[in-house]
Amino acid sequence: MAYEAQYYPGATSVAENRRKHMSGDVEKLREVSDDDLTLVLGHRAPGSDYPSTHPPLAEMGEPECSIREIVEPTPGAKAGDRVRYVQFVDSMYNAPSTPYFRSYAAAINYRGVDPGTLSGRQVVEARERDMEEIAKFQLETEMTCPALASLRGATVHGHSLRLPEDGIMFDMLDRCRLENGVVIMHKDQVGRAIDKKVDFGKPMSEEEAAKRTTIYRVDNVAFRDDAEVIEWVHTVFEKRTAYGFKPE
Repeated sequence: MAYEAQYYPGATSVAENRRKHMSGDVEKLREVSDDDLTLVLGHRAPGSDYPSTHPPLAEMGEPECSIREIVEPTPGAKAGDRVRYVQFVDSMYNAPSTPYFRSYAAAINYRGVDPGTLSGRQVVEARERDMEEIAKFQLETEMTCPALASLRGATVHGHSLRLPEDGIMFDMLDRCRLENGVVIMHKDQVGRAIDKKVDFGKPMSEEEAAKRTTIYRVDNVAFRDDAEVIEWVHTVFEKRTAYGFKPE
């Protein structure tokens, strides 16, 4: 019998969205060009070559190793790219994703990445071209609402607690603005001014954000509304407490 991966329990829209994020089966909502992505990440100039930390693996004459033969290197590792990062923050007000689900999505669906969930933020470190693939995927799909999520390599704290009147997350470095109904980014992720405004498109409406969110909230889909999730949380808690995750 073919194995079908099971990602998350539950019958509510939040549970379904969590399964979609973990599996990578999410809807594409917008286009972000490679040059625009490079601008907002701020690691190198758009159109420039990827700086490398070592020659391409094919030119290095690697020693014989059974593990090297089994594991296919990622494109970035093959080319010798340096390691760079992308860091997201998400609002607590029905943002599509959360730091933990961005980490689940990266760890499950991509190789050679180092995702980390910190205090309300999520960072992925990887070879530069591999990291850009992950960043582009998240920015273009329903994992991100340009008003309720943001790229922030610095000053991320307090991100989720304030939404100004226009519905954009408060940012003390003013990287994102709402202009003519679309969200633009005029600084890179660490707050340095960039040469052009990058258009991330229209914010989700409150109704769409509530439909696509992975966050349980009492004013939308409450955690206790999902009986199957409650059952599994209790099961995991009981087995961890009584058996240390070793029921035998």
